[in-house]
Amino acid sequence: MFGYVMPYKSELKMREYETFRAYYCGLCKTMGKEFNTAVRFGLNYDLAFLGILLSSLQPTKDQVVIEGCIAHPLKKKKIIVTNQSLIYTAHISIMLIYFKLLDDWKDNQSLSSLLASRAFLQPIKKAKALYPEKYEAIRIYLEKLSLLEKENCDRIDESADLFAKIMEEIAAAPFIEDANTLRILRWLGYHLGRWIYILDAFDDLKKDCKDKNYNPILLQYPYAEEEDIEDFISRVKASIEFTLTLSLDNMAKSYELLDPPYHRGILDNIFYMGTRFKMDQVLHGKEDKNFEKSI
Repeated sequence: MFGYVMPYKSELKMREYETFRAYYCGLCKTMGKEFNTAVRFGLNYDLAFLGILLSSLQPTKDQVVIEGCIAHPLKKKKIIVTNQSLIYTAHISIMLIYFKLLDDWKDNQSLSSLLASRAFLQPIKKAKALYPEKYEAIRIYLEKLSLLEKENCDRIDESADLFAKIMEEIAAAPFIEDANTLRILRWLGYHLGRWIYILDAFDDLKKDCKDKNYNPILLQYPYAEEEDIEDFISRVKASIEFTLTLSLDNMAKSYELLDPPYHRGILDNIFYMGTRFKMDQVLHGKEDKNFEKSI
């Protein structure tokens, strides 16, 4: 479900692009230091974005080093030194990946997911011990979402609300002390989660239709087997675009209230261009040459 939040590369300045990559690599290295090498393959752009956003709200600017990495050992580059924001984001990444692997095993009997989850047994204990409230919130909301999906909930907003609440909890990092900033982060995180959930559901329409998987968009509008899936997509696209744009607008308004002292160029790009172009790509099939690819 993750991987939708990233900058629009062609509109980034070179130094902003290098900084974005430095945070992505910094999160990867932090996951390796905090846990083990295997969990680094669960790295995604959405959590790297959270790391940048939370770092941008800290009183001091992050440190940068020049060194190689596991994916490119001979090519030295800028990497953000492990900090409070990246440690938090790394632990949240472990929770989300671990619960996703367990869900795949329970629902689809995916042996590969069961085997992959073994690498997360010790990391998830550490993450749970360090952030017990976040662990419990994510676990409870994911269980409620799983139950709702098994009941074939036909209301997009109801399903999206539970995933939105997960991102709301994640965005409210415990080391952020200012109550107003936390309130804004919660609202931003809520709409980020809502946007990701609905966009992913639209992105999976053809696959879910073919495999007869749960998808709230297929149920709400509803989809009949005799209808061509392309006709169905055309029929629902405008409504989905409207509700996605609503959440993007709320994210942008929340971001403007935060007024972060650092990384405005990168964050402006993601909030005002990256997410909107990614949405256009999924809804209208635009090419993705301006987006980064994960390791």
